[in-house]
Amino acid sequence: MHANPYLFFNNLKFSKLQIQIPLTSHLKGHHYDGFFHGQEAGNRSPTSGRSHGQPVEMPLMGKLLLAGTGHAHLSIIQSIPDLIARGHEVTAISPGERHFYSSMGPGMLGGIYKSEEISFPVREMVERRGGTFIRNKVVSIEAENRSVTLESGEKLFYDVLSCNLGSTIPRNIITKGSAGVFPVKPIENLFSARQFIIARAARQKVNVGICGGGPAAVEIAGNALAAGMERGGRGCRVQIFTQGHLLQTLPEKVRRLAETRLKKRGVEIFQGNIVQSIDTRLIRLKNGKAYAQDIIFLATGVHPPTIFADSNLDVGKDGALLVNRYLRTPRYPEIFGGGDCIWFTPRPLKKVGVYPVRQNPILRHNLLAKLERKPMQPFDPGGAYLVGLNLGGGYGIINKSFLTIGGRTAFFIKDRIDRKFMRKFRS
Repeated sequence: MHANPYLFFNNLKFSKLQIQIPLTSHLKGHHYDGFFHGQEAGNRSPTSGRSHGQPVEMPLMGKLLLAGTGHAHLSIIQSIPDLIARGHEVTAISPGERHFYSSMGPGMLGGIYKSEEISFPVREMVERRGGTFIRNKVVSIEAENRSVTLESGEKLFYDVLSCNLGSTIPRNIITKGSAGVFPVKPIENLFSARQFIIARAARQKVNVGICGGGPAAVEIAGNALAAGMERGGRGCRVQIFTQGHLLQTLPEKVRRLAETRLKKRGVEIFQGNIVQSIDTRLIRLKNGKAYAQDIIFLATGVHPPTIFADSNLDVGKDGALLVNRYLRTPRYPEIFGGGDCIWFTPRPLKKVGVYPVRQNPILRHNLLAKLERKPMQPFDPGGAYLVGLNLGGGYGIINKSFLTIGGRTAFFIKDRIDRKFMRKFRS
């Protein structure tokens, strides 16, 4: 055997598939990262070191770990067979076996969609394509060791990690032990809320309180009204409490259409009112007033999970994982991210579904490029995007740039786009 294994292997040049060495193989303390001295496998020439001059190839065999199975990871999940054919391993970790499409969540509350129509069977999608699915939650990332720790205590190692851990609704204003409070994320909460409203509306009119004034609050209001009328229900009395103006980040025409529609259906909108606390069946405002409710929705805006800051990774102003234009972290280039959990350094992105959808092909390309040391592609967030609101009862609002449409036609367009997205990634 050669006195120095590193030099021995470094001097060999391979071109035919025979030997498999993981991407993180170490010889004498040298981390190869899938390559010998920076050479790509495809560029290695044959060697006469093998009998009969038969060439040998060293494949790039890497472990790809997907933390989360959200919108930004759907393309890479579809590509699992190709990754496996190239010699890589793919493992996906998610707390649930289905991933819900947030854009269609309010429609589930209002009875337009069934839960299976708006969710991806991610476990089946991963396993059917040959990947490994672990139902668990990532609680910490040990970047120096290239490992993650799960809620179960299990530790998994990776060569490349991609994070698509979504966002959460802060619950700091909810009094501990309060019942009947439903944060609008995770989306599964809306199914439970629907059952609650229907059951209660069978006996009496349901008082519904919504904390927040963004698109989610508006959509929840309209679809809660629809749920309350199902199966001969006695309906709902809906109140929205928002610190600022309703839909204040959207164009004035969108705000006007939404407010007119909701008020016409009896929704009370309390603008400029800060919610101080939420108790069981009670919303307390900072001005001292309190409003009794039967069910309360929390839609006060989303925040990224704290796992990145807790794991001493670089984060943006909101605590999201800091990534560059290649959707990877500068300090740990084997860690990537997409969706609501990232802070895109070229320019901050709104927490809207269009960006993880646009990130899909770039993230897929760059993860494979990192595994195989090929050139990466920068992510371009693109320009204006379509905003679609479902206000229940078949009424919608869509807006893009200077075009705004309200009514059944708007809902038809939004519904068609959403269903097309679901078909694309479920096939």
